[in-house]
Amino acid sequence: MRLDKFICDCTGLTRSQAGKVIRQKLVTINGELVKQAALQVNSDDKVVMDGQPLAIIGLRYLILHKPAGFLCANDDPDHPIVFSLLDEPLVERLHTVGRLDLDTTGLLLLTDDGKWSHRISSPKHHIAKTYRVWTADPISADAASQFAEGVMLRGEKDPTLPAQLEIVSEREALLTIHEGRYHQVKRMFAAIGNKVEQLHREKVGGLQLPADLAEGEYRALTAAELELLK
Repeated sequence: MRLDKFICDCTGLTRSQAGKVIRQKLVTINGELVKQAALQVNSDDKVVMDGQPLAIIGLRYLILHKPAGFLCANDDPDHPIVFSLLDEPLVERLHTVGRLDLDTTGLLLLTDDGKWSHRISSPKHHIAKTYRVWTADPISADAASQFAEGVMLRGEKDPTLPAQLEIVSEREALLTIHEGRYHQVKRMFAAIGNKVEQLHREKVGGLQLPADLAEGEYRALTAAELELLK
């Protein structure tokens, strides 16, 4: 790999900025000062820029317990964004795997692996997502059968895919869906004459939100957890 590209991958600098740093004689390879941006860097080379060792950041797979009030966006003038909760280098390379609404809490995945996130969020793969729902009105006795058959959402041409509803109490339920339409859970309850007051995602695929992960906290997924999402 070219030295300037290596620096870009490690730091987030542009190619021209990396070239400038090299010309300023701030980069060494294995203790030797280098001046050529096109110099090839090998995996066992020790590259230091302005006294700081450099290493390429590998692909990251993170789980965040999203609090209410944070947007799944890269920038917003009116609300805090989920990326402000992360203490990660090159955070701008990360993206959310799907989105949770501003007021929705719970399990949120983030990564810089586009293929992985597409595999999880693409509707054609039907990855199950389970939400705990609190409603304004009592949940009707036939809600589970209606969701199992699929309901028509306002403005849609096709009904939702069959979903599983487990009623926990009069105004609380667990809903598992296998697609990700816009505001789907809220619109499904609206379609049967109810309103979602609070929404919390508990599970994606076989991955449960860890009980010891507090709101606003995040960590890397373990190898075992990544297997649950295959």
